[in-house]
Amino acid sequence: MSLASARTSTRRRGRVPAALLIPAGLGLLFLVLPLAGLVLRAPWSTVPERLTAPGALTALRLSVQTATLATVLCLLLGVPLAWLLARVEFPGRRLVRALVTVPLVLPPVVGGVALLLVFGRRGLLGGWLDATFGITLPFSTAGVVLAESFVAMPFLVIAVEGALRAADHRYEEAAATLGASRWTTFTHVTLPLVAPGLAAGAVLCWARALGEFGATITFAGNYPGRTQTMPLAVYLALETDLESAIVLSLVLLVVSVGILVALRDRWMTTG
Repeated sequence: MSLASARTSTRRRGRVPAALLIPAGLGLLFLVLPLAGLVLRAPWSTVPERLTAPGALTALRLSVQTATLATVLCLLLGVPLAWLLARVEFPGRRLVRALVTVPLVLPPVVGGVALLLVFGRRGLLGGWLDATFGITLPFSTAGVVLAESFVAMPFLVIAVEGALRAADHRYEEAAATLGASRWTTFTHVTLPLVAPGLAAGAVLCWARALGEFGATITFAGNYPGRTQTMPLAVYLALETDLESAIVLSLVLLVVSVGILVALRDRWMTTG
């Protein structure tokens, strides 16, 4: 291709049809304006005071604790599940993968109802847990962790499965040839290979757990100090104190933006 042809091709690629530019700009405004409104309407002079209020600090502390515990639970259960989906051929694997991703599209409130039907006092497992061990999960902090894990685990499984599929199998084969057991190969070779994907999945999982609302309020309720996380505190404050709701929302917005910035190299393509 000649230099003139290359320049012509570049100019053509640089032209943006108005029919696409206008709706693209409107779409960007549609996504950005609500966030800008949140920032512009924030009562900046009283932000420290509202953030240090006892109710806000309690909700923030509970949110961080439950989201962290939910992430740990997702790691314990989700990493083996991701490995199974990525490395083992078995009948019904596509169905299992589809079931794993159902919480991504399932309305969170429906997820909360489903959890109640299984882990409630009259649920499939909840009645047995209550009668045998005296464990009651609904409307408890443990219930918050369970609800957050249910909606957040697919993010971890998808990320880790993708990393496992992209990893070079030759290192694992070499370890097996040298006599390493499957467990040793998994812990000393496989996990280090997929560490970036595992870390990204864990961060996304934690963020999703931190922002969970529907399944939490349905399964665990909204009790201050016990089940009231930040999203639930925002919902409650919205009915009585709009400025406090804005401040709490800003905290979640900052966390979300920070996570996107931290993961930009893995989840975004830059030109």
